[in-house]
Amino acid sequence: MGDAVKPETLRSAIASAVAELKSYEVPAECVRLGLAPGEEGEAFGSKFRYVLKRLRPLAVPELTVVARKVVDEYDVPALEQILASLGMTGVDGEFKNLIFAANGPKPDIVLRDAVSNRLEIVRNAEYCLTYTRPLDAAGLSWAALVDWWQRMHGQRDRLEASQVLCARLAESLASPPEEVLFHTYAALYFREGGHALPALIPQVYLHYDPYTAKRRAEPGPLARQRMDFLLLLPNRVRVVLEVDGQQHYSVDGKASPQLYAQMVSEDRQLSLSGYDVYRFGGHELDRNNGPRIVAGFFRELFQRYDVPLPPSVTD
Repeated sequence: MGDAVKPETLRSAIASAVAELKSYEVPAECVRLGLAPGEEGEAFGSKFRYVLKRLRPLAVPELTVVARKVVDEYDVPALEQILASLGMTGVDGEFKNLIFAANGPKPDIVLRDAVSNRLEIVRNAEYCLTYTRPLDAAGLSWAALVDWWQRMHGQRDRLEASQVLCARLAESLASPPEEVLFHTYAALYFREGGHALPALIPQVYLHYDPYTAKRRAEPGPLARQRMDFLLLLPNRVRVVLEVDGQQHYSVDGKASPQLYAQMVSEDRQLSLSGYDVYRFGGHELDRNNGPRIVAGFFRELFQRYDVPLPPSVTD
C-alpha cells in the first residue's frame, strides 16, 4: 500500500459519504461499519463531524476496511479513487468457494444450484479440500483455516491440528521449489504470533474444466486452471504466487515463445480481474538460497500491503 494518501484525507472522504444519509440513519450505519455507537442528537448536530469523530482513532489499514464497506454499499467515486491510489481495489465479486490442495485425481465438480452458485464435488472429493466459510474484510488467516480444520475433523488440540493441516497441504505440492516456498513460510505459523499471518493456500482451482486437454479440441482447455499459491489478504486483496519450472517456458528443453506468451497473457487477465501476481523462477528456490529469498519476499510483500508481522517473525 502506498503512503501518498494521508489518514485525514481518507477519514474525510468516508465521513462525507456517510453524511449523505439522513441524520437518524447515521448512528446505525456507523455501527454497521464497525464504528463506535452514539446518540441521534449528536448526528443531528452535524452528520459529518459525528462520523469523523468515530474515525479519528483509526489508522490507514483500519480506515481502508471501513472505506471498502462504504464503496461496496454506495456509489462513491471519490472514495473509490482514493482506495485505488492505495492499491486496495481488490477483486470484484463475493467469495464463494475455495477448492485447493488436491493430492490425487482431479475432482469432478458440478454446479448444483446455478442461482446461488453452489458447487458440489461428486467424485474424488477425498483428494482435495473445500473451504466455504464466508470471508470477511480481514481475509483468511492461518488461525481461521486451522479453526475450520479443527471443527471439520473434531480435533481439540490446536497445535496438533495446525501441524496435521500443514502436512496435508504439503502433500499437494508439485515440485521441490514449491516445497521450499511453502515450508519456509509455514515455519512462521509455529512461531509466537504466527497464527495471525495470512494462510498460504497451495494448488487453488481458479477455473474448472470438466474435460482433459485431449478430450477438448475446441475452443481448447481453460488456461491455468490452478494457481500454485493464493493469499487472501484484508480488503479483498488476493495475491497469487507462481513457481515456474521449465514446463512454463520450454518444450523438450527448447525455449517456447508460444508457452511464454500464453503465460504472460494469463497473468494479464488475472491482473485485470484484480489479482496481484508474483512469479518465482524454480531455479532461484533451491534449498540453499531459497529460504532466504522467500523470507525476504514475504517481509516486503506484507510491508507493501500493511499486513502486520508478529514480533517473533521480524526477529
